[in-house]
Parts: sequence; structure tokens; C-alpha cells
Amino acid sequence: MSLKLEIEGVMLNVVSGYVPQVGCELEEKERFWRELDEVMESIPTGERVVIGADFNGHVGEGNRGDEVMGKFGVKERNLEGQMVVDFAKRMDMAVVNTYFQKREEHRVTYKSGGRRTQVDYILCRRGNLKEISDCKVVVGESVARQHRMVVCRMTLMVCNKKRSKIEKKTKWWKLKCCEEFRQKLRQALGGQVVLPDDWETTAEVIRETGRKVLGVSSERRKEDKETWWWNEEVQDSIQRKRLAKKKWDMDRTEENRQEYEQLQRRVKREVSKAKQKAYDELYTRLDTREGQKDLYRLARQRDQDGKDVQQVRVIKYRDGRVLTSEESVQRRWKEYFEELMNEENEREKE
Repeated sequence: MSLKLEIEGVMLNVVSGYVPQVGCELEEKERFWRELDEVMESIPTGERVVIGADFNGHVGEGNRGDEVMGKFGVKERNLEGQMVVDFAKRMDMAVVNTYFQKREEHRVTYKSGGRRTQVDYILCRRGNLKEISDCKVVVGESVARQHRMVVCRMTLMVCNKKRSKIEKKTKWWKLKCCEEFRQKLRQALGGQVVLPDDWETTAEVIRETGRKVLGVSSERRKEDKETWWWNEEVQDSIQRKRLAKKKWDMDRTEENRQEYEQLQRRVKREVSKAKQKAYDELYTRLDTREGQKDLYRLARQRDQDGKDVQQVRVIKYRDGRVLTSEESVQRRWKEYFEELMNEENEREKE
């Protein structure tokens, strides 16, 4: 199974697999590795890849000169583990588990009876190994009956995009009844009744007069928040709950747990009361004339927000490569529509 994620312009491919067991036929194992090779070859080299799989093999401990693994494995390498190492070499990947010095308890991924082995591994590109800060087995958390959870901490290095500066807009909606604007505009035009022939100059005079008389909007970015009904009590309760959660994470005592659960229940009560109060006030206002105007304005805004006119989505190129930048996405849409509109149909060809 392969999952592709777009995170701040960085493409992350997460691949999950299950290698045939030791007792299976060699042909079946080789077929799996061929299919995994095809998955890797379909992923562009510039994208991140993380493979988490039950490889049913031992890569072994101690580095034998292999650049694709560290020296902190478990036991001796077997044939199935050699297949893992060979795959990592072919695809220039690294076996992440073996690069971090941990106690054996945090390296063993499979326990059954008296057997303690390492068969579950996480792989990433060798060039991205510096983004991995930790990899270990979580003791006490079981994925299956014998398998244990392997956790890898990865920090993606992304390029910070410059935030576009919001342009100040003139408040033209105040023109409905603004005699002052009319007088100021006549003064700016030298008292002329008929507008000059140079429209660019006239338009600039109108815009400048509008900015001075009507004013402009602020540069603050509007945020679409679903928590518009929050009040001071809700914010205070949520802040207290977060502090209690941090306290419990650092010291998991029964007292800290009870305090955190008590604040959780309190937050739910405060949220419920604040929501009900906010909606009651909203319904009361909607019965007034001003409230009806707000309702129509809200409906128009919701309709506009639901359209992806000003949003750039990731799309695929012809070869399946995912485009993330705004420029490449727009270029691909242009190519697509040019092909679509200029393609001859079967009737015209005949």
C-alpha cells in the first residue's frame, strides 16, 4: 500500500508492505521484491519516501561495510535480511532502525515465546537520513499479537514560503450616500463637469479621492474560524486543560490524570454553554432587519468560500508526477485546456 501526502509543498510517500515468510517459496519472495521495485521506480527522485514493513528477515548487528545500514541491529543476518539490504542498495535507501543505539528492548520488534528478533524495519532515502531524529520500538504497545510498534520521528525540511502582502482596498461601499466624495472629486478635477479625455489620469484621481474620503481596509488577514462563539471562559478552560495535559505527560501520576480528566469535563460543559448562548443571540438578531442583511451576506460569503477559485490544488502531470507549485499547476491547466479545445473529434476528421 502506498500513500502520497503533500506537506507544505513537500511530497511524502509512505509505503507499507508485508514480505512473504521464511517458509514461502523463493519465487514468491522474488515476485514481492520486483513489485516493490516497481513502486519505488514510480516515485520521482525528488520526493521523500518512508517504507514501513514486516520484512520477515534479520539484517543483523554490526556494520559489515554496508552504507545502507548502521551497526545497531539484532542477531545475525539471514538470507531474507540480505534481500532487505540488497533492496536498500538498489534504491539508495537506509535501514533506519539500525542507526540509533538503543537498548535491546527498544530494538526487538517480534516476541513469541522465547524468541526475540527484529523483522520490522523502517527505510528512507539515504539523502534524507539527516531528517530522522529517532527510531525505536515502543515497549508495551503491540500492533499484532507478537509484533511491537516501531516509531520513527522525522522532521521534513521545507522551504518557507513568503506570505503575500494583503493589498489595502478602498471602501467603495460607502459611496451610496457620500456627498463629500462628490465635492472632493470635483475639486480634484479642477471644478470640471465634463471628465477629461485622458481616462488613466481621471481614474487615478478617482481612486486617490476614494482612498482619502472613504478610507481603506486594514492589512490584517481574515481567518476562517469555526470557533467564533468562543468566549473568555472557554478560552481559559482550554488553556488550563492544555497545561494539565502537559503536566500529566511529564509525570503520569494518578493525581495528574484525575486533574486532566476533570478539566476535560469542564471544557465540554463550558463549550456547550457558550455555543448555546451564541446561537441564541444569533437567532434573536436574525429576526431583525439588520440580522436578515447579515444572513444574506453570510450566505454569499459561504458560497464564495466553497469555490476553489483562489486556491491552488496539487495535480498530476502526464507522467504521474505531482505538481505542487502554483506556477507549475497553472502551466499544466493551460496545457490541458489547449489540448482539449484544439483536439479534432472523429466527425471533423471524416
